Amino acid sequence: MDRERVMKAVKELLIALGEDVDREGLKDTPRRVADAYAEFLSGNGKTAEEILSKTFDSTGGEIVIEKDINFSSTCEHHLMPFFGKVAIAYIPDGKVVGISKLARTVEVFAKRLQIQERMTNQIAEEIMRCLAPKGVMVVCEAEHTCMTCRGVKKPGSKTVTYAVLGDFPAEKKNEVLAFIK
Repeated sequence: MDRERVMKAVKELLIALGEDVDREGLKDTPRRVADAYAEFLSGNGKTAEEILSKTFDSTGGEIVIEKDINFSSTCEHHLMPFFGKVAIAYIPDGKVVGISKLARTVEVFAKRLQIQERMTNQIAEEIMRCLAPKGVMVVCEAEHTCMTCRGVKKPGSKTVTYAVLGDFPAEKKNEVLAFIK
């Protein structure tokens, strides 16, 4: 990210909005916005492969579930936040990953300009590719401020997306959905 360009663009935006960029409250706003976007988009250039490469042999256990993984992301359509929780379930095929690595994988994809549907699929695809489990299921529930603060203005509404890859039997999907509720 080119911080100087972002700061210039924010200053121009403030001027276009009719603001006085030299007033006390706005003097450091371009820098603060650039810093914020550097954090919001810190997943750019990162891969889940780096995170999911350290695995452990495992012959036991039927399903691994990590739920209530909080995340925040930035909607690429409005540059507004969306946030919520992700649950990841996978059926190991001889190897597992440390559970913190699943939350870190969510962060890689959440910290980009994003849409929820793509993020859900990207998480599932990378877990499938890197861990080679029998199957993986990712469920994401999020509130989008582009829906709650503008436009239709429906606070509290949630969007749910899920992706299932590999061999994940229907009864197992139902078990996971019941467990994560």
